[in-house]
Amino acid sequence: MNTHQSTQSGKTGGIAAMERAGAATRLFMAIVAFAERLNLRLSKVGNSCVHETGSFPWVASVEREWRVIRGELDRVLIRKAELPHVQDITADAAALSRDAGWKTFPLVAYGIRSQPSIDLCPETWRIVRTIPGLTTAMFSILDPGKHLPPHRGPYNGVLRLHLGLIVPEPSEWAAIRVGPERRHWQEGRALIFDDAYEHEVWNDTSGVRVVLFVDFEKPLRFPANALNRLLLGFAAFTPFLREIGNNLRVWEQRFHGELPPGPPA
Repeated sequence: MNTHQSTQSGKTGGIAAMERAGAATRLFMAIVAFAERLNLRLSKVGNSCVHETGSFPWVASVEREWRVIRGELDRVLIRKAELPHVQDITADAAALSRDAGWKTFPLVAYGIRSQPSIDLCPETWRIVRTIPGLTTAMFSILDPGKHLPPHRGPYNGVLRLHLGLIVPEPSEWAAIRVGPERRHWQEGRALIFDDAYEHEVWNDTSGVRVVLFVDFEKPLRFPANALNRLLLGFAAFTPFLREIGNNLRVWEQRFHGELPPGPPA
């Protein structure tokens, strides 16, 4: 085969590979769209923007222990300046925040555990592990004057919990809008909402607002629950989550002083 033929063969192979990748992506997105329709039909808790916490029996026990969580948060905030900006961990968050006004302390992100952070906050980890279908748990820290513009999550198979840990006064100046509903955080109280609806957040007070931020599997009936769990598990193999895992390890090394042993959990 001459050089021209070799070059043409390489081009043809590259195009075929891209077409295969494109077809795989289209198939995956079609499955996700099907799952989202199924999730709406087979939700055990309805499809409200904001959910009543009474629909989730485990919420009361999490709220009862909020001061335990707050005690571990206080230890973390001593090193607030060293905490990562959310966009340092999740590149997609750069569309929402490009400054230092939104920080995080992740325990588990999309199923990827930060063992050194868990070791620093063992009681918080014990408490969040009681939440069925836990996928993400972190402290979410919003500085005074910070605003997160309207946005929505990419998939309706999870719900989000915010547990108020530090809510500055006047509390009505720190708020979240989910769909048409505007809510305020309260210390020691949980707020559960569906982040697949458009939402925005602002802190117009002069103090820092901190919540325990948790994502968990939406309660669904069969077969939606099985497909949902399959998709959430598959997400761990996507480039998006591999990048989050790499970013998390880099921050762990800087903050905790060493990389955790073993592969990501």
